[in-house]
Amino acid sequence: MQNLLHFLKTPSLSSFSSISKQSSISSPFLRSSAFARHLRSHKSASTTGNCSETPMASSATVKLPALPIEEGIARRFWIKFSKEWTRALYSPFVVCLAAGNLKLDTFRHYIAQDVYFLRAFAKAYEMAEECADDDDAKVGIYELRKSVLEELKMHDSFVQEWGFDLPIEGNPNAATVKYTDFLLATASGKVEGVKAPGKLATPFEKTKLAAYTLGAMTPCMRLYAFLGKELRAFLDPNEGIHPYQKWIDNYSSDVFQAAALHTEDLLEKLSVSLTGEELDVIEKLYHQAMKLEIEFFVTQPLVQKTVVPLSKEHNPAEHCLMLFSDFDLTCTVVDSSAILAEIAIITAPKSDKKLSGNELARMSSVDLRNSWGELSKLYTEEYEQCIESILVSDKLEKFDYEGLRRALEHLSDFEKKANLRVIDSGVLKGLNIEDIKRAGERLILQNGCTSFFQNVVSNGNLNTNIHVLSYCWCGDLIRSAFSSGSLDPINIHANEFIYENSVSTGDIIKNVESPIDKVNAFTKILQNSNKDQKILTVYMGDSVGDLLCLLEADVGIVIGSSSSLRRVGGHFGVSFVPLFPGLIEKQKQCVEESSSSWKGLSGILYTVSSWAEIHAFILGS
Repeated sequence: MQNLLHFLKTPSLSSFSSISKQSSISSPFLRSSAFARHLRSHKSASTTGNCSETPMASSATVKLPALPIEEGIARRFWIKFSKEWTRALYSPFVVCLAAGNLKLDTFRHYIAQDVYFLRAFAKAYEMAEECADDDDAKVGIYELRKSVLEELKMHDSFVQEWGFDLPIEGNPNAATVKYTDFLLATASGKVEGVKAPGKLATPFEKTKLAAYTLGAMTPCMRLYAFLGKELRAFLDPNEGIHPYQKWIDNYSSDVFQAAALHTEDLLEKLSVSLTGEELDVIEKLYHQAMKLEIEFFVTQPLVQKTVVPLSKEHNPAEHCLMLFSDFDLTCTVVDSSAILAEIAIITAPKSDKKLSGNELARMSSVDLRNSWGELSKLYTEEYEQCIESILVSDKLEKFDYEGLRRALEHLSDFEKKANLRVIDSGVLKGLNIEDIKRAGERLILQNGCTSFFQNVVSNGNLNTNIHVLSYCWCGDLIRSAFSSGSLDPINIHANEFIYENSVSTGDIIKNVESPIDKVNAFTKILQNSNKDQKILTVYMGDSVGDLLCLLEADVGIVIGSSSSLRRVGGHFGVSFVPLFPGLIEKQKQCVEESSSSWKGLSGILYTVSSWAEIHAFILGS
């Protein structure tokens, strides 16, 4: 229901001038929850929607992280720029730090850089304090500056504990200088539309500059508070003292969490009287600061083998990175069956319309709605029965791939029968290929999906092949969705409509109808690949139909929260591990001389809540 209604509310099909006037959204069938949730791809409602609406699930606890503040611009910015802080979390430096095997020389270098940065950070707070007109705000900023000075004392303790000296003036690298110059320039009023501090004549002008300065400082505080809480989950007393526990304890402490929240509260208070344009300036400063913070992390010199990003050890002359992905609800926000149904219904003739001699005989829009409703109801009932029949045996503790495959053969038989029923019904007859292509061009993909594939395709340092394996009835819909993002190099493996004079006959070429079809297509692609190259496979999917491919791949990534996938997989001993904690364990086991530890059929699948996590893991920053 959610998927189909979301689709009907978006500007995708409703923006087609040629067909939008015929749309009948009020039909009971179009409000049916069974249709969008179960018809064709039997996928549970997913939480992988737009990342601008929901923060990434906490990697360590599989719960949403505590929001920065209940309401306000800091919370909105944090959620909006989740892609950036996700990349910070997945940076090699943070992953090694969390694993506890970060080389001491790297940590020493980081501390030296951070000392230089914190001195500038304290100075920026001091300059903001001078500009704040409100006495409470002045006191609040003063307290934050004191907390930075305490942080510097903690760094001094690191120096004493490990016996190394920090230069008085420091020796900053380019990323550190770039970040500190940005902060001090912002605090000095070197922002578009702001006078120099000495020329600020009114309390409002001073308050605005203080707000701008806090806008540039808030993301650092929130990011460190977030990292502290995430990494604290990996402090295992059974493994002894974590070498960087003092660092983690500081940033996960109630004191630092309160300081981060206080910074956001002050930003909200200082910006309450600003105009929309001025708030846009704060957003740009916040975003720039977040990007500089990521650059600060990723430029720390690591002289050790790391498991992130996956593409780091990639040699295009010797290696091929093969990326596989499902389409419906893995890449898309709406299932393709919902789109094709909507095209069919809103372009269908009225019941009293007479057909011209060259038109295919079609059901009326009323009959189509009824037929789709009946097909949806029947599919839902039989699919649930099929899943339950798979789960009648005792749950296995040990991973049993062959048992799972045999079980999914029954599901494959069901899917093919359901497809045949759809074809025989005639509901797919009469769809114009141009309408389908326009729908694909306007199809809303998951936030970050398109940019991920674009970055893969445009990366000249990678030797990659991208394949989409889908149950979708119409490959043209998928091709148009990706071609609109300049992603023509993606190989599409799906079913295909049969057309006469650009109009669908109602029949399809059956290429990929079931879990068995999918895994067979996956295996065939690998068999036809270059045998002279080392191949690393990654499969991304979200439904039961993807299970076999996910398990066959070297790295299987589940995006979303399909309950049926987890029930069926778990029944046959499959383990579902949040990706970030999984990477920490991999990093703990990482040995310099070892080859890749990613191997298929391990029985372990990694879960993510967004494409931002996939991007950060595979491509890094």
